[in-house]
Amino acid sequence: MASLDHILRLLPLLFIITISSLDVLPASATSSKLKNATTVRKVNRNGPYVGLVTVIETEEDAFLASVEFRPDPTHPFIDLSGRRFRIGKIHGKKVMYVRCGRGMVNAAAATQQMIDVFDVKGIVHFGIAGNINNSMSIGDVTIPNQITNAGLWDWLNPDKAEGGDDEAYLDIRNYNVPQRGGNNNMLGSLRYGREQLYSVTGHINSPQNVFWINTTQEWLHLAADLEKMDLLQCVNSTVCLPEKPKLVVGLKAATANIFVDNAVYRDFLYDTFEVSSSDMESSAVAMTCVSNGYPVIVIRGLSDLAGAQTGTNAIRKFGSLAAANTAKAVLEFIKKLPSNYNFTSYV
Repeated sequence: MASLDHILRLLPLLFIITISSLDVLPASATSSKLKNATTVRKVNRNGPYVGLVTVIETEEDAFLASVEFRPDPTHPFIDLSGRRFRIGKIHGKKVMYVRCGRGMVNAAAATQQMIDVFDVKGIVHFGIAGNINNSMSIGDVTIPNQITNAGLWDWLNPDKAEGGDDEAYLDIRNYNVPQRGGNNNMLGSLRYGREQLYSVTGHINSPQNVFWINTTQEWLHLAADLEKMDLLQCVNSTVCLPEKPKLVVGLKAATANIFVDNAVYRDFLYDTFEVSSSDMESSAVAMTCVSNGYPVIVIRGLSDLAGAQTGTNAIRKFGSLAAANTAKAVLEFIKKLPSNYNFTSYV
């Protein structure tokens, strides 16, 4: 059953959702709001749930194709803010699933909405990603222990001196190919900054400056056994990877609102931050969870080489395979969560 404190926290929110809509929405929209508020209350009575957040249709298709996900027969889904929140079970564990959409704003918004509206006690974020680490391969799955927002930049003029407490600099002036008389271009440099983390465990209006967001250690320990699991090697009978994919726990990941498909920048990310994967949502989901005091784990399947390939990007060829391997890992992780798991120790 849903915890009493969560229900009490939800009552003002449901009241606001309902009452604030009455004078500004047409009758049909008001009726929909009232119906959603009632359904949310009923769904939360059956909680708590493990929250699942993915990104694009390819990942959703792989997840929903699994016979392990069993929709709730009474309330299989609730539509809120244009997104469909699906309710069901995986290996007997209650789950709440949503596809957030590409980018960090979508990821943070969907995660915060799930935490605020529903009785979820932790978030499993999953999807595909670009491979930054030459010791990893397409089809592999990574479960990082740290994630950074590698898109938080100050773009400096060429005469701006480097220094201070920022994490790294990318000196674009030196990237002249071919060299033209030894002169630097005027693009200057990118200075990588830190996030401002507001947290329930911190002081009000006093954010902590952080570069890395840590995923939940206890969940990483549970995931460690997944390194032994069997992953798919073939898209179909004719398209296969040269080697059997593997799952690795404990690497680092980078997130930005950038699809990385450039070999030089790929090398820069690995050499500077030692990250093994690049995506567009993970740090936003992780930071939202940490800010609210919720456990979080990130599971990403490697779909391409982020620009290191010869020819076209492999995401169209192997994206579905990476998504399928990611879904397999998610299902196995949910299976390993104890039925009596004590979520409240994090909230």
